[in-house]
Amino acid sequence: MEPLDIDVSTVELDLEENPMLLNVGPAHPAMHGTVRMVLELSGETIVHADVQIGYLHRGFEKMCERGTWQQVFPYVDRCNYCSPMLNNVGFALACEKLLGLEAPVRAQWYRMILGELSRITDHMTCDGAMAMELGAFTPYLWLMRTRDMIYDLLEEETGARLTYSFGRVGGMALPPTDGFRDGVRALLEPILSTVDQVERILVDNRIFLDRTEGVGVVAAEDAISLGWTGPCLRASGVPYDVRKAHPYLEYDEVEFDVPVGTRGDVFDRFQLRLEEIRQSVRIVRQSLERMPTSGPVMFDDPRVSYPPKDEVYTTIEGTIQHFKLVMEGLKLPAGEVYSYTEGGNGELGFYLVSDGSGTPYRLRIRPPCFFTTAGVERMITGQMLADVVPCFGSVNMVGGECDH
Repeated sequence: MEPLDIDVSTVELDLEENPMLLNVGPAHPAMHGTVRMVLELSGETIVHADVQIGYLHRGFEKMCERGTWQQVFPYVDRCNYCSPMLNNVGFALACEKLLGLEAPVRAQWYRMILGELSRITDHMTCDGAMAMELGAFTPYLWLMRTRDMIYDLLEEETGARLTYSFGRVGGMALPPTDGFRDGVRALLEPILSTVDQVERILVDNRIFLDRTEGVGVVAAEDAISLGWTGPCLRASGVPYDVRKAHPYLEYDEVEFDVPVGTRGDVFDRFQLRLEEIRQSVRIVRQSLERMPTSGPVMFDDPRVSYPPKDEVYTTIEGTIQHFKLVMEGLKLPAGEVYSYTEGGNGELGFYLVSDGSGTPYRLRIRPPCFFTTAGVERMITGQMLADVVPCFGSVNMVGGECDH
């Protein structure tokens, strides 16, 4: 081999430049579930991002088509497991819309209270995890401590700490416990106090502001075109909330505001969720005053509701009623319906098709996470690699809900 006749130490070599490919996930603590991102980097700037879901695909919609309508509730619990009660209520309302019935008034208020408490736990999980990933560990502990207090109350009401299966077509599984009102009232001040504490330690923190302000900006028109709803859409300046635009349950009977952001960045999405917690507390306070102290929480019809356990065990009528509902299922009239509610991450929709039997013919879900995750590529392109963590944390992607 001929030796080089130049001194390479004095010559600048002209090397070919290509973007560096970097795999982030699917097993990564900042991915909030099994999500994979293939990033093309120029230095530390993201020039292209390929966000891939599907690593947690459980076949949720097809599983629901193999059981009875009532047996779907454990499945919807496991979609957005940060606010499963909202999933219970959303699916129950879809079935009731097809049936053409309304749950008793007491059940409506009970659903609102439990649902708003579940929304609070969802927002606390999102903001707490995002703050922790930026190094703010203390606010995370504060929010998780308060979230556990809410979990204690929900466990007292439902018997389960996280996935409740407490909703029923036509109402709720059980009436409120004797100490429910006092227990909820005792939670409200600690919730507000925790939100105030988190704001004091973070919203004026220079490091936190540098990592969130002007990062991951999504304009209103882009958010709308992507199909965003919920806190992410409202943080971009669009005041759309299903509870206001298309009231259900008793939401048109209570007063609350719809917080709206101005810049559509990570900071707005973080701050907006804290403000929504305050609005949920307002709703819960009014609902506690309005909820009847007595009355049924289940639609009284043997074709819809399970009989009391003592009747199942002591009367032939109760045994037959229970047997038919368990084995044959509640029979929804043939037809199709789309019902939507305000979930923790936005518009949670259920599209149901019934052939008149006790089993769903088709069931489809509109998961809000699916659409916000689709916008992550637009959000992080042009940002620095380190900005992926707060951007992705701020959309609150929940794997069980997002994957199709």
